[in-house]
Amino acid sequence: MEYVEARRDAVEERLQEVVERVDTPRLREELEHVVLAGGKRVRPTLTILACEAGGGDMWATDAGPKKPLQVGADGDLALDFAVGVELAHSASLVVDDIIDRSTLRRGTESAWARYGHGPAIVASDGLLGEAFHLFSADPRALESVSRALVELGEGEATELVDQPATEAEYMELARRKTGALFRTAAELGAIAADANGPTIDAFGEYAERVGIAFQIRDDVLDAVSDAEALGKPAGHDDQMERPSIVRVTGQSPETLTEQAREESRKALAALDSIDMDDGQARTYLEDLAIFVVERER
Repeated sequence: MEYVEARRDAVEERLQEVVERVDTPRLREELEHVVLAGGKRVRPTLTILACEAGGGDMWATDAGPKKPLQVGADGDLALDFAVGVELAHSASLVVDDIIDRSTLRRGTESAWARYGHGPAIVASDGLLGEAFHLFSADPRALESVSRALVELGEGEATELVDQPATEAEYMELARRKTGALFRTAAELGAIAADANGPTIDAFGEYAERVGIAFQIRDDVLDAVSDAEALGKPAGHDDQMERPSIVRVTGQSPETLTEQAREESRKALAALDSIDMDDGQARTYLEDLAIFVVERER
């Protein structure tokens, strides 16, 4: 785990640097509350691992497992992209919590519960602004992220207005709502590594499948876990009458978890199609595809 933890630490350090650069003290406080309160950091870690697996010069050669990681030639760009993905994701969570009237996020008060609706919306805007500043370093990054956020917005609109009634409709919702941001996270890592188009697409396919598996597992956990275990309100899908694969299909948690595993297997197949060395980054990408299904929160 030291390998992944070192990379998460590097993302965390860059996150703090980006937030500390925000000029307005109140906005900076709100952004700190949203993005520095913890989280699994799955998406930014995915960006870093995709860059490394895609052949990017991510870290300097003298960086050892117990030494602070020294950023290599491609690493600075990948770290900025990773932080941008986490900021964009956090911005979407701020809005989600307002829509859901959820007062808890990552074991602490949600942004609107602490600061009010107006400041929370401003914080969401601020997060997106900082994210797009980071993505502006490469037109391919801007294109990937813009496409993902359009998909995310369409997914949120579908969830609120035209709720899915069939499993196929739900899977399309999961692809847009969660898979799209996972896809761009991996694509950004490959872009930072200056990978070719087919390789970028293959990393995106892998990550989209991982995102769908993540969303299925999220729905199952919401149905079977409690708030203390999750770090956020449980049973929220039923209370808010929001679409989840549990509600749409009526299938058992065990059956749905197996469906998530099938998405994970498809993700691994996409990863296998990429011509890359069998290094630690690839190993941890494989582990991530399994983790998102087996996690308990």
